Amino acid sequence: MTSATLMTPARSSSAAGGPPSRPAARAAERSYVRALVVLDTTVLIVAVLVGYVARFGDELPRGAEIPYVVVAPGLVLAWLVSLKALRCYDDRVLGYGADEYRRVSSASLRLAGGIAIAGYIFDVGVSRGFLGISVAVGTLGLEVARFTARKSLHRARSRGSGWSRKVLVVGDTAHVLELVHTLRREPYAGYQVVGACIPDALLAPVPQRLGDVPVVGSFRGIPEAATAIGADTVAVTASGELTATRLRRLGWQLEGTGVDLVVAPALTDVAGPRIHTRPVAGLPLIHVEAPEFRGARKLVKGLVDRSAAFLALAVLLPLLAVIAVAIRLDSRGPVMFRQTRVGQGGREFGVWKFRTMVVNADALLAELSTRNETDGLMFKMRDDPRVTRIGRLLRKWSLDELPQLVNVLLGQMSLVGPRPPLPSEVARYDGDVARRLLVKPGMTGLWQVSGRSDLSWEDGIRLDLYYVENWSLAADLTILWKTFGAVINSRGAY
Repeated sequence: MTSATLMTPARSSSAAGGPPSRPAARAAERSYVRALVVLDTTVLIVAVLVGYVARFGDELPRGAEIPYVVVAPGLVLAWLVSLKALRCYDDRVLGYGADEYRRVSSASLRLAGGIAIAGYIFDVGVSRGFLGISVAVGTLGLEVARFTARKSLHRARSRGSGWSRKVLVVGDTAHVLELVHTLRREPYAGYQVVGACIPDALLAPVPQRLGDVPVVGSFRGIPEAATAIGADTVAVTASGELTATRLRRLGWQLEGTGVDLVVAPALTDVAGPRIHTRPVAGLPLIHVEAPEFRGARKLVKGLVDRSAAFLALAVLLPLLAVIAVAIRLDSRGPVMFRQTRVGQGGREFGVWKFRTMVVNADALLAELSTRNETDGLMFKMRDDPRVTRIGRLLRKWSLDELPQLVNVLLGQMSLVGPRPPLPSEVARYDGDVARRLLVKPGMTGLWQVSGRSDLSWEDGIRLDLYYVENWSLAADLTILWKTFGAVINSRGAY
């Protein structure tokens, strides 16, 4: 998920690898790219071998006119060239966003199409089974390898040791602080703020800091400031003094320095597919499509939700029965717990869960209100004494929420969506937060795969609103996939 839209109007050419103040960052970047090339090559070799063995076994094909001992290495080489041609090793797409995966898939499919056309034109009888299996295995393997490499890079970046861009933020004080906060919210994206430049009128005769970001200069000396602090990226945010002419001149000044220039518009939490840049009279205008709350895609989403819920209930029925027996043996009270929640359009409904607390939990809430560990409208307590023994286990693995599949089947909830709120929470919503009610609540969502109860109220609302504005079927599949990892790791589950 991208929290800030960074448009790249110009990419500076690097002179001899950039100035000496940035060799470490460039070396780390080149090392990561080299590791990706080695990883991709290994995957492709394995894919071609799998394709050959699956098609021909462990013997050479008899009577074949095609020398597969040459075709196989040639296919690997052509595949790597295709990846390079589609800029799958471009540092602007590596490590964050979906563009890297799209380019890898596109390079593989274009290669397969090109080979098929060339084979037809020149009447080359390469085994279609060999090519089909190799391409299928190789494409899947490349995607898995890129995902694994990206996760390793994200962990390193979160520790402050991975390859990241050193960013000099330029703009008015308020906008600089906002952009710094946005970039630091997701450190794994790879934008590490190392300094700021503010308007001349705001400079003081003594060293200044915006939070913990040092102010290293004004708009008059941006290239010099970037060189002094070793920045390889200048991120320009809103400022009345940075006119189009001054911004264009800044791009000229950064040419040949190895420093990238990016512009961060005053528009956040909008997914890439909703943004289109249209050049008009030399001015890049950003067109933002309206969110989609109804239509054919919504009907498809509802159909997928109900079908998946029905199949899941059928498969999980034995597990649900075991959980019900365990709850009954563990403590006095009903197996199921029905609580009123607010759904799409503000309509109330009863959400079903396995009971994880003692029967008089609501009555005990007033006594525990002073021990609330969240900063918003919800009550969360890590060691809540109302939770039963089996309840702690169910919450740890999110098994208590499985009965909500019934709510999905009834059309009251979706598999993926915002967290279903209580009526008491909704009564205190302001205008912005109320937008969560424009879509059906979900069993899982961005809030769950991003930390669940460990999130602050503000971050939880931000993630819910991001989903409301930018939902898609592809994003739903991604969130469902990430939910398994979040449940296994028990992040924020209490």
